[in-house]
Amino acid sequence: MTESVALEPATPAELRGLIADTRWTGPTAGLLDGHQQANLVVVPSSAAEEFTEYCRANPSVCPLLASSAAGDPYLTYDDCTVDIRTMLPRYRVWQHDRIVDEPHDLTPWWREDSVAFALGCSHTLDGPLRRAGIPVATSAPPVYVSSLRTLGSTRFDGPVAVSMRPVRADFVDRAVDVTAALPTGHGAPIHIGDPSAIGITDLGTPSYGVFPGVHADRVPVFWNCGVTPQLALAAAGLEYAATHYPGHMLVLDTVVGP
Repeated sequence: MTESVALEPATPAELRGLIADTRWTGPTAGLLDGHQQANLVVVPSSAAEEFTEYCRANPSVCPLLASSAAGDPYLTYDDCTVDIRTMLPRYRVWQHDRIVDEPHDLTPWWREDSVAFALGCSHTLDGPLRRAGIPVATSAPPVYVSSLRTLGSTRFDGPVAVSMRPVRADFVDRAVDVTAALPTGHGAPIHIGDPSAIGITDLGTPSYGVFPGVHADRVPVFWNCGVTPQLALAAAGLEYAATHYPGHMLVLDTVVGP
């Protein structure tokens, strides 16, 4: 058992403290149900306006919560201020469209022109779904690269990644209603049912994560996923960028959902 698993943080602030001390280095799925979780994207200030435009053109793909000033590692959302360099369990660092490091601390990679963006994450949906009586796994959902595309004309463009949660057929309408009220968790599903309709040919082989199976009484339901901006970064031609490591999110103080 790792130390991350053994610890049980009671609040987001406690969790962020453990992360900053590198005492929690694992995923954040299933943690602190009902609190806002966020994806991270860091780009040079020269690309920040374009990335903001990309988010505004694709609000359900990239729900923009907050952004930092150039060179300032502190970011504030809903009165919660965090040091973006140390308060996510793990990061990815990109140079010229390639991942070059996956550290637990972004400080050595932070630059004077770095601009950080916190984007809403679908992990935010899981607690409200569970409280509505819709079983959702505490592990991260499988993620697939679909045939859907983002909108806009900036250098940030590409396929849409989706997360999948199997939902009992008689609970699908309830799942839609619950998540539609949570735009900072990507909102309502973007597809329900046949995965081939959005270009997924093999549900059993996700692009990221582990396929949990879909029982006969359940329907695959797909939500937008924060992996999408990482797909765009991989083709954006930036000298430098950073993101969260998949499944390792920023957990904020804000309480969401019923």
